[in-house]
Amino acid sequence: MNIRMKTTVKLRAKADCPSHSLANVAVRDLNFAIDEPTERGGTNLGPTPTDTALAALIGCTNVIGHKCASKLGIDIGQIAVSAVCDFDRRGVTLEEEIDVPFEKIVLKVETSNVVSQQDLDRLAAEVAKFCPLSKLFRQGGTIIEEEWVSA
Repeated sequence: MNIRMKTTVKLRAKADCPSHSLANVAVRDLNFAIDEPTERGGTNLGPTPTDTALAALIGCTNVIGHKCASKLGIDIGQIAVSAVCDFDRRGVTLEEEIDVPFEKIVLKVETSNVVSQQDLDRLAAEVAKFCPLSKLFRQGGTIIEEEWVSA
């Protein structure tokens, strides 16, 4: 008997927000803080909302990268991912509305195993097709420049 997975599921999160900057977020059985640094009136108990979005892209690149590598038969080992974002702050400072606040993200993915550049290019193309956070940023107008390198 084949069991068919649902194609659409509901993701749920909730937060208690005891101050203007701190959100104590609950997702599944996990709890974490999203906060602003002290210089912006926060308590620095967690990453900012924008830092969290960038970190989510890194996490998604890791998960989908490994899934795609497995599907393609590419042994990447572990990966290290770094991201540098050009972020237009005029919107968050209420100076003016900004259509694309995350202007450009440079994403560097390094494998711990030796992998040919041809395989890395194939892998990067697959990840771009399936990573929901990458799609979210790109369809929102963000330019993502990726560099996939091997050990």
